[in-house]
Amino acid sequence: MPATFILFFVMAGAPFPFGSTNDLSIAFWCLCLGIAVIFAPTRDLRRPHLWLLAGIGLIVAAYAFVLHEQLSDHPWIAPFQPIWKQASDLLGVPIAPSASIVKNEAFFALGAPLANILAIVLGITVGAERDRARRMLWVIAISGALYALYGVLSFLIEPTMILWRDKTAYLGSVTGTFINRNTAAAYFGSCAVIWMLLILEDVRRRLPERHIEWKRLSLDVRAIPPRQILPHLGALLICLMAMFMTGSRAGVSLSLLAMIASFTVFLRKDLPPRTGIWISLGSGVVVALGLMQLLGGRVSSRFDSQGLVDEGRIEAWKSTLQIIADNPWFGTGMGTFQWAFPPYRSPNISIRGIWDIAHSTPLELASDIGIPMALLVAVAWAVMFVILGRGVFARRRDAIIPLAAAATASLSLLHSCLDFTLQIPGYSIPFFALFGAGLAQSFRMREPARAQGEAIAAPDQQGRQSQPVRGLRRARELHKTV
Repeated sequence: MPATFILFFVMAGAPFPFGSTNDLSIAFWCLCLGIAVIFAPTRDLRRPHLWLLAGIGLIVAAYAFVLHEQLSDHPWIAPFQPIWKQASDLLGVPIAPSASIVKNEAFFALGAPLANILAIVLGITVGAERDRARRMLWVIAISGALYALYGVLSFLIEPTMILWRDKTAYLGSVTGTFINRNTAAAYFGSCAVIWMLLILEDVRRRLPERHIEWKRLSLDVRAIPPRQILPHLGALLICLMAMFMTGSRAGVSLSLLAMIASFTVFLRKDLPPRTGIWISLGSGVVVALGLMQLLGGRVSSRFDSQGLVDEGRIEAWKSTLQIIADNPWFGTGMGTFQWAFPPYRSPNISIRGIWDIAHSTPLELASDIGIPMALLVAVAWAVMFVILGRGVFARRRDAIIPLAAAATASLSLLHSCLDFTLQIPGYSIPFFALFGAGLAQSFRMREPARAQGEAIAAPDQQGRQSQPVRGLRRARELHKTV
């Protein structure tokens, strides 16, 4: 189907052009995703999927209302920003006021949120069919491994270049095709989570016992043909290597945490009933610390010298909270943080650099569009996690799809609270599509009743009715006789 191929193309290509942060790249991906939505398959959608799409429609309507208030010369209820009257008084000329501190900026900032909305809608519609949803996992995993391989090789061969441009920052870190190492760490870590789950599923399916016998586990694993498992392990190792070489503290730590949690959840039924989960978590922490010492020397040194969070970032968050307090209902305008921040900039922040981003997506969202809209988005995320959790613990097969979505969603959301991962379309577009597929696969798929009836009444290869059908007819004849 054209929609499926377009979605796969966008998921694989979005990280390529420097994380797709420029307006031209975003416009191109929105165009591709919009065309895909027009041709999106709908025959596999059921009532729960329609409710999901209705919820997304509600969020879109709320966004449209906020945009109207920020863009209109005559907003319905939003107050005008006082900065326009102050400018008019200082210049001595009349200036048309606006609910945004920068006129029409909300329109130009609409591209990235629109791409994310289109991606999750396509994730639900395309991912409603299990085979397509599984292929989405493979698209992200394979493309992520290729980007990780490029990042490592380019760092070893020419560390001063990103694709065809000069690298002006993070010269000592792997960034792949991204500009920022923190976003690169979250991307490679998310791909590593997916590779680990794919490997676990493949190994678990090959084991002969219904429940794992841990005493024989090493023998059973060695019985698996190496050529069938080594490529997956190699891809996982490449993603982990690139992740550690970014030197990102939060990106590496949260990625390892997501891997430990998803490993434990996936094997929860095979662990000992009481102590198994704690043993798994403890073992995962030990392995993570070992990997940190073996591959993450630069990450450990940054923890030792700078701690978990920079002091300047904490001060920036405090300043952002003041912006929110002064503009609680409709914010300062979507995409206006870099203009709203300077008057609130804390004196405790270094005078070096320009803060054009809050380094906390939830706080910046609230400062741009107001507390009510930010709370609606937060409720949507909470509902998504509830549905994904239901899918992980309720589904008997293909639970890996909602589990991968839940793990990467947790990683990206937590990292975005400390940085801006979800504001980079090269990361957000493929993973919002994965979130949509995880939501779609969080509901059990039922076989149509007609197909079940045909399966019961189908004759065997010799043209005779099957034994259950013959038994049913005999029972009816006895009933009539009685």
